[in-house]
Amino acid sequence: MALLFDPAAATAAYLAQLPPEAHAKATAYTQGGHWLLLWGFLVSVLTAFLIVRSGVLVGLRRNLERRKPRPVLVSFVVGVVYLLVDWLLSLPWSVYSNWWREKAYGMTSQAFIGWLGQGVMSIAISALFTGLFFVALYALIRKTPRTWWLWSGGLTAAFVVISLLIAPIYIEPLFNKYTPAPAGAVRDTVVAMAQANGIPSDKIFVYDGSKQSNAYTANVSGVFGSARVAMSDTMFKQGADIAEVRGVVGHEMGHYAHHHALWIAGTLSLLAVLAFFLVDRLFAPVAGLLGADTVKGVSDPAGLPVLAVILAVIGLLGQPLTNSLIRIAESDADNYSLTHFNEPDGIAKALVKTIEYRAATPSRIEEVLFYDHPAVGRRIRNAMDWKAAHPQ
Repeated sequence: MALLFDPAAATAAYLAQLPPEAHAKATAYTQGGHWLLLWGFLVSVLTAFLIVRSGVLVGLRRNLERRKPRPVLVSFVVGVVYLLVDWLLSLPWSVYSNWWREKAYGMTSQAFIGWLGQGVMSIAISALFTGLFFVALYALIRKTPRTWWLWSGGLTAAFVVISLLIAPIYIEPLFNKYTPAPAGAVRDTVVAMAQANGIPSDKIFVYDGSKQSNAYTANVSGVFGSARVAMSDTMFKQGADIAEVRGVVGHEMGHYAHHHALWIAGTLSLLAVLAFFLVDRLFAPVAGLLGADTVKGVSDPAGLPVLAVILAVIGLLGQPLTNSLIRIAESDADNYSLTHFNEPDGIAKALVKTIEYRAATPSRIEEVLFYDHPAVGRRIRNAMDWKAAHPQ
């Protein structure tokens, strides 16, 4: 008589593939990352305070407007200078949190010079793009001073969609090399998966993700014609087999097929309306607390540090909500993969390899507060429940 398949026992067996010390290290890394959120917030408040007290942005604004008002130029230049100064002041913290700590936990093999060079390139691109956003935002504030926050959601949505559209074409190739999946069993499998589900088969790439991180990962990026699924070479360096590729790529195809990027962007844009409404109401008292006496108000780009502090508070307090939105999309992508490609063991094998940077069995409260993906233990159990309900 055949034994009934036990999803709980199968989940426990997968989690037991890693020794207790590996789980303990993953837990320490993950929970330490929770504390980084608080310390990072405090660093952002400190840098904003230092920039305000230095008067550098107010002085820059006065020099640019010495002869006549130049609102567009002031918005762009002051915004870019603020971002660059903030990045420079925060650099020691970034070195620790984003490079040294990753190195200490074995999550990256990237040399410091390489990490710093990519950081400089990233802030340069960000400063240009965000500077243009500031131009549009402050124009909105000037044109509709009482209701600017109401229109901020549309502005945010437009910039998010533009960034999603251009990132795979112009930005991501600056940091990594993307090549079509090479000829062979993996490519044949992925192409067949794509064609069976109405997904362009020429949108599947492999990239040198090990250049920055040792994490086992894949992703989907872009929207409309620029959207693509990309597998990091770390997957294959860690021995991904066809079942894992089917499970992981099927998950990413779920993001593509269900337009999760647009769904999340739209939701975050609605939340941006609430965030900018709070900025409008809280700007004056927070400016007083920071000592920004020479800032003319919310319409003054020299007040960007004040705006940043308010958004940092809102972001920290609202992170459980945004995490939950992303977790919903991730769960949906898992279910898409299971439904269309039926690789529960492939998904489970892949998930075990992600435990090193995302502890497998957090409490439900910890997961809701801090996790932007469902806990690995829950995801494996979901796959095993699927396996029990859909025997081969």
